[in-house]
Amino acid sequence: MSIEVIDIKGKKSASKVTLNKDIFAVEPNDHAIYLDVKQHLANKRQGTHKAKEVSELSGSTRKIKKQKGTGTARAGSIKSPIFRGGARIFGPRPRDYSFKLNKKSKIVARKSALTYKAKEDSIIVLKDFSFDKISTKSYVEVLGNIKAEGKTLLLLAEQDNNVYLSARNIPGAEVKRATDVSTYDVMKASKLILTEGSIKTLETVLLK
Repeated sequence: MSIEVIDIKGKKSASKVTLNKDIFAVEPNDHAIYLDVKQHLANKRQGTHKAKEVSELSGSTRKIKKQKGTGTARAGSIKSPIFRGGARIFGPRPRDYSFKLNKKSKIVARKSALTYKAKEDSIIVLKDFSFDKISTKSYVEVLGNIKAEGKTLLLLAEQDNNVYLSARNIPGAEVKRATDVSTYDVMKASKLILTEGSIKTLETVLLK
């Protein structure tokens, strides 16, 4: 699959890039995508939720009524979960939601996500570029020139703080190094913007 390379002004260049079929034209594995996205979101969870149990509540431990003869159920403490303000039954406790996923599955998932983007014609290839200074206005102009609307993900071959910081305040715009991109990042983007250098980086990472 070949795609025309454009510059940041939206003009077509004379060169084309052929996307590697072993990355952008594989048989998609939906289950691998599901597992990788699930792991990504699970690893982001703090897991600091906590509900107080009986021993942690403040309140009297005096028996609130006699054991028998009231015609109602027995009750030994005002902190009982059946009373308002009492403890919560099986409430949440702090826990770690993260889990491991082997590298081969993660690579399959990323290849599958990139294949879907290629099938949807949602990939734009840009000439390698950089900014002389941080400029949100400049990045907005780039997105307008290349007609990238909605949620966009720009992949760079190397970290470029000027480009990264220029895009940081734009809703729906993300900039990442190709080595750091996840399946979740690719799937949630409506337009995937690749620089020529980032394509080579993806090939190095995903074709080990």
